Amino acid sequence: MKGIVFTEFLDLVEDKFGLEMVDEIISQSNLESEGVYTAIGTYSFSEMLQLVTNLSGNTGISTDDLLLVYGEHFFSIIERSYPGLLATYNDPIEMLASIEDHIHVEVQKIYPKAELPTFIVEEKTENSIIMVYKSSRSMHHFGLGLMNKTFEHFNSSATIVLEKIKEDGTEVRFIVNKN
Repeated sequence: MKGIVFTEFLDLVEDKFGLEMVDEIISQSNLESEGVYTAIGTYSFSEMLQLVTNLSGNTGISTDDLLLVYGEHFFSIIERSYPGLLATYNDPIEMLASIEDHIHVEVQKIYPKAELPTFIVEEKTENSIIMVYKSSRSMHHFGLGLMNKTFEHFNSSATIVLEKIKEDGTEVRFIVNKN
C-alpha cells in the first residue's frame, strides 16, 4: 500500500483526535515500519488494518465509519494534488464510470506499484451507475467516502447503496442514483 495513504491517514487522526491518539495507535500496533511513513514508500496493508482497528478500539467508532471519513478526507488530497485529472470530467457519473479505465491508469503512472481495487461497471445511465468493487482489502467504505465527495465536487448529490456480494466485503456492489 502506498505511503501517501498512511501519511494522510495519520494526519487525519491527528487533526480529529490529536497527536496523542496517533502515538497511541502506533504503539498499540505491531508495525514493521515502526509507524514511520513516507508518501512515496510502500508498506504492508496489515499496518493500515492495525492502525484503523486500534483507532476504532480507542474511539468506539466502527472501522467502516472511520474508512468512510478517511475516503472523504482523501478526496481533498486528490483535488489539491491532481486538479487536472478532475477537470477532465463534467459529471460525477462519468467520473465514476472512468475509475478503472482512466483514473486508475493515471494512478499507476504516478505510483507504479500501487495495488488498486477493481471497479466493474455493470450498468450506467445518465443519472445512475451500478458498479462492483473487488479488493482483498475490503476498504469499500473508503471508496464510498470518495464517491460522496465526487458528487460534492460537482455540486451534486446521490443516493448510494452498498450491497455486499461477499460477506467479508471483498466484493461489493455500489448502486448510485444521482438526486
